[in-house]
Amino acid sequence: MNRAGAGRAEGKPAPGPGYGTGARIFHWLVALLVVVQIPAGIAMTSEPLLGVADPLYILHKGSGSVLLVLVLARIAWRLTHRPPPFEEWMRPGEKRTAAAAHAAIYVLLLLMTVSGYVRTVGDGFPIEFLDALGVPPLIPFMPRAARVMLVVHQFAVVALIILVSAHVSQVLRHQLIERNPVLARMWPPFGGGRRAQAAAPGAGEDA
Repeated sequence: MNRAGAGRAEGKPAPGPGYGTGARIFHWLVALLVVVQIPAGIAMTSEPLLGVADPLYILHKGSGSVLLVLVLARIAWRLTHRPPPFEEWMRPGEKRTAAAAHAAIYVLLLLMTVSGYVRTVGDGFPIEFLDALGVPPLIPFMPRAARVMLVVHQFAVVALIILVSAHVSQVLRHQLIERNPVLARMWPPFGGGRRAQAAAPGAGEDA
């Protein structure tokens, strides 16, 4: 009996095709930077932490620039590497919701990082990390647009927190309560995708 058959015989769904190494690395690097970015952004504007506001601003702007590059690279990778199909045990409505949520997360990540860059550089503030690398400002001084982008940035962050929280809660529900091995699609960060896809003809070669 093959692995998939053994999994069904035990009453548990067998792990389906997983993402490739490239997608996994992008996913966890972006997740790590978001986990750093959002608390730093909240802390740097908090009155009790004004004494460390300057290094927090530098951290937030620098890691935000790296995140912007990673998000653009992740989107380019996604457009050129077909993702694995959803698990067979997922209901059609769940698949549509998950696909829409993934697309919305990409949009919000891009909106958050681009608006953060425009808000900073467009208002004449430096990004010390890019200055150290010799990267010049990519946009001119435009304070009016920068003020608009500040509002866009704040709304994008709130929307991203809500959507990612819902995404994580659904992963945990499947993994811990319903015992569906959905986490195996993206964990561990290195490897796993090609082995899983070999058992699922028609899946992308390396998503």
